[in-house]
Amino acid sequence: MRRISLPLAVALALAGSALSGQREPANSPKPNVVLIITDDVGYGDFGSYGAPDIKTPNIDRLAKEGVRFTDFYANGAVCTPTRTGLMTGRYQQRVGLEQALSTSPADLQRGLPVTGNSLPQLLKNNGYATALIGKWHLGYQAKMGPNAHGFDYFYGFLSGAVNYFAHTRGDGQSDLYENTRPVEEPGYLTDVLTRRSVQFIDQNAGRPFFLEVAYNAAHWPYQSPHHQPDAFPRNRALFQGPEDVTRPTRKDYAEILERADQGVGQILATLDRHGLTRNTFVIFTNDNGGEWLSRNAPLFHRKGTLWEGGIRVPAIFRWPGHVPSGKTTAQVGMTMDLTATVLTATSTPIPNGARLEGINLLPLVQGSARPTERTLFWRVSTPTRQQRAVRSGDWKLLVDGGMLLLFDLSKDIGERKDLAMSRSDLVAQLRDQILRWEKDVDAEAKAQGQRPATQ
Repeated sequence: MRRISLPLAVALALAGSALSGQREPANSPKPNVVLIITDDVGYGDFGSYGAPDIKTPNIDRLAKEGVRFTDFYANGAVCTPTRTGLMTGRYQQRVGLEQALSTSPADLQRGLPVTGNSLPQLLKNNGYATALIGKWHLGYQAKMGPNAHGFDYFYGFLSGAVNYFAHTRGDGQSDLYENTRPVEEPGYLTDVLTRRSVQFIDQNAGRPFFLEVAYNAAHWPYQSPHHQPDAFPRNRALFQGPEDVTRPTRKDYAEILERADQGVGQILATLDRHGLTRNTFVIFTNDNGGEWLSRNAPLFHRKGTLWEGGIRVPAIFRWPGHVPSGKTTAQVGMTMDLTATVLTATSTPIPNGARLEGINLLPLVQGSARPTERTLFWRVSTPTRQQRAVRSGDWKLLVDGGMLLLFDLSKDIGERKDLAMSRSDLVAQLRDQILRWEKDVDAEAKAQGQRPATQ
């Protein structure tokens, strides 16, 4: 059995790795970064990940021209936690944001604290034009909004899901903003976000820029661009209502995702048109596992759980001349690694106060560093689900309620063969690591005045 490192040792190793990697000569232009994130899409919903019924040629083009990850994970099983991990480069439990923010009165007052060490703020400090086009879901108040965290420009929505045509959130309130100002703009939201992304590139082609495109596709309500605008007008319960109510289908879902893929194609074409392709690091990923219309095969379960189908997500790197093309890697990665990776790729100074827990993945996909074993943690703590998980090397321990389940992911990606009985020693060791990790992150959350989800 391979040795499993302790959490504190892992944390030190990750912090050191965040600062490593290849850097460009001082006279080279700073690379642009385009980070594209889809929403609630299944692991197996893209052509390059085996989708048989959804056409995603532009996202597949990224895989052909770059490196595709097979073992990449979201920081959380739902939206807000993962996006927190991206902004901070750290576990979201440390700031008490490990559940999706709702539109309840209490959640309307919550959000990601401003520290000055967020990914866009550090890039802005390094001379980058920064923009978020699309979903924020990290706070409704301007003092915790995208602009407060270092985005020069924000065009999108603050909640977890919006009507694709009316641009309203679940409680019926309008939810479309340009910076901090509410705006109205007709059109299918995916197309609106693509158009704004293209405009940002057009306006900033002459300087280094960081663009995050956070599509709402394919999050519910499942409104295909071919629907009438009043189709599925509310984010109502999906399986309630009259028997004759029209419910969305897999075909609707496919059309939503295919429109987002077309948007990716327009963004890539814009980079081509400006001659920026070779100097632009493009990252594609998803925020968590797919929902009920998605295809998570060959993984088990879906969004909201810590089974692989809830947290393992697609991820692709493309950067001509820096990342090999047409390659696949089994290197384990996580959303918060993207923070360290982008900061290192752009030669952005990382202050000690940032205390990144992710690592720079570029040397690992470039082949200049040996594959690295990871020890990563997750937690879901809600009134309806209590789960913890750790992946260390190829081993994964899932604590599901009172059950402890052990899987060897190198042989059992679908988590069908529980090895807990035959490897009780490993179960005890991994469970102890989870307990120590929880104690660590919860202590930091309490020190910041946050209430951990476990209390």
